[in-house]
This record gives sequence, C-alpha cells and structure tokens, in this order.
Amino acid sequence: HVQLVESGGGSVQAGGSLRLSCVASGATFLADCMGWFRQNPGQERERVATMDGYGRVVFIHPAVEGRFTVTRDNNKKALYLQMDRLTPGDSAMYYCAVRLNSGCPTLAKDFAFWGQGTQVTVS
Repeated sequence: HVQLVESGGGSVQAGGSLRLSCVASGATFLADCMGWFRQNPGQERERVATMDGYGRVVFIHPAVEGRFTVTRDNNKKALYLQMDRLTPGDSAMYYCAVRLNSGCPTLAKDFAFWGQGTQVTVS
C-alpha cells in the first residue's frame, strides 16, 4: 500500500511562486511513475506533469511548460513541483499520484494511488 502526502500549497498573487512537495511511503518508488494533477470543482482532473522511475520527465502540460518544473528525489521518495510565474488559471487542488512499477500513463484513472491534495489559489 502506498501513502502520499502533499504539502506546499497556498495563496499567492499572480506572478508569484510556490513549491509543492509529495512524499511517498510504502512503495518501491524507484520504478514508479509519479505525477502531479490538478482539479477544479466540476472539472476533470488534469495531468500537469509526470516523471518515470529513471527521473525522466514524461509529460508536462503545455500551459505550464517553461513555468513549472517537476523533479524527484528517490532517496527521499519525494516528488516536487516548482511553480513560477503563477496565474489565476493555475488555481486548483493539486494532487500527487503514483503508478507502481510501470511507465507513465496519460489518464488519471490509470494511477492507483493518490494524495489528499493541496490547494493552490492565485489571485
């Protein structure tokens, strides 16, 4: 069983920055795909960025490319999302997700484990 705990969300003004963290426990981690998704009420969960177990960025959403940076630290079993030049359109609940021992799928439904989410609000 995998547990994911996100942190780092908050309220910022447009143009500001936030760094989200996700720490995993109970997983092999090294071979896992990890990713960040975001969701607003009434909308589908949107894939933001994913990384495979080798530390390769598999996907980054075109709307955030150049502003967001996804990294992972396998020693700490952690995934990070550095978000710069934030805009109100980035406001959402951000979720960390894991798919074990696998490449990175494109759909949220194919990730087996999810954190509780951390809210990002940009005004």
